[in-house]
Amino acid sequence: MYRRKNVSSQRKRQLAPALALLVILVVSSSSVRCDDGSDSANPSDRPFQELYDQGVDRYLGVFVPTATERLAGNVVKYQFVGADGPVCFTGNEFSMYTRDGESEELMIFLQGGGACGLTSCEAVDFPLPLVSLGILDSRNAANPAASFDLGYIPYCDGTLFSGDRDVDGNGDGSNDRFFRGIQNLSAALDVIASTYPSPNRILLVGNSAGGLGVHYALPLVRKLYPEVPIDLVNDSGIGIQQPGAQEGLIDYWNSGGFFPASCSSCIGDDGNLTNYYKYQLAEDENVRMGFISSTRDDVVIGRTLIDGAEFEAQLIAAMAELEQAFPDRFRSLISDTDEHTFIIKQFGFAVGDTTVLQWVTDMLSDSDGWVSTSD
Repeated sequence: MYRRKNVSSQRKRQLAPALALLVILVVSSSSVRCDDGSDSANPSDRPFQELYDQGVDRYLGVFVPTATERLAGNVVKYQFVGADGPVCFTGNEFSMYTRDGESEELMIFLQGGGACGLTSCEAVDFPLPLVSLGILDSRNAANPAASFDLGYIPYCDGTLFSGDRDVDGNGDGSNDRFFRGIQNLSAALDVIASTYPSPNRILLVGNSAGGLGVHYALPLVRKLYPEVPIDLVNDSGIGIQQPGAQEGLIDYWNSGGFFPASCSSCIGDDGNLTNYYKYQLAEDENVRMGFISSTRDDVVIGRTLIDGAEFEAQLIAAMAELEQAFPDRFRSLISDTDEHTFIIKQFGFAVGDTTVLQWVTDMLSDSDGWVSTSD
């Protein structure tokens, strides 16, 4: 287990303003190029450097909250007001939260809530507040992340935290969908990095849209925390789609910068992102991934219109392929049900001879019991 000294909540709050400036300075200077094309900050190859060269980190250090509000339980709410920065896709105000814990581990949680496509938009349009449930429950002694510092990033951008364009959704000649996912994500991560600058370990976790969103967050988190081990948990955001659907959404949202130009197969011919996850694991050896899903996920199947049997076959094949490629750093937990998401609403859900809570506990404790499990 990781050990760390305790930093009081008061001390963290005292450090936050100065650290915010530090994050901006570090991000601004870390991509300086020498005449020979090497990186002046680190001449060796860095994880996700190709994505940084493509500009995926362009909004780090750009936005600061316009207001903060201190809530009960060591929680702080950060608001971003204004039309020219972080905002929900309907124009509603974007906000995020931090919560001081009692250890030096940090959990970054990305919330879910549908997606906004070309023909239909089924996404939440306001930030869901932080609630103490499931893996976010700091009062549950059995929760392995109960004592972690927390950066909670609500979802309301409609683009899985990846978009960067405004569009005219109803055809009246005026933009009415504001796809600012990468701006919202970057602004929130800046707040988190300034509040919790030196964790011993990061748990990067999300459910549904946030489950897939953690993969877009990963290169940005790595940019802000170059050396910190990252345990990534994707709950029900596996990214199985019909052929061509991923490309259509990526073009619509203008989120192609998250996919390296050198990886032409990151979006497979079958429409899935299995090779994208392989790319991330190969790129960053200090990352482990755990995927949670169900064989008949009714939400994913209903929205992608994939045949149920085909979805199950693709899910099982993708999980096996990823574990075969990275046997030391990838595991899956697959429920033979139609459930969608577990880590918030049903953390104690039983799968095989374990539960979701115990499986995550085994992952975080580096236990030999952290194994791929299914019903």
